Amino acid sequence: MKICNICHKISATDKDHTDCIQKRSTEIENQDYKNSLGEKLNLSKNNQVISIEVKAILEHLTRETNQEDK
Repeated sequence: MKICNICHKISATDKDHTDCIQKRSTEIENQDYKNSLGEKLNLSKNNQVISIEVKAILEHLTRETNQEDK
């Protein structure tokens, strides 16, 4: 038995919990995406060029706002 390095609870195996590892991996990926979002906007060079991911986010937020207004 070992203590999980992520959640600090007892683990039945000699490794960290699989769920904790996956959660940590997802958090790191999300943080990396947030950090690169400014680069994807690329507003300093040309404000007409916005990546597909950012366009999708903006469209989604617009749809949510329109549905809340109704």
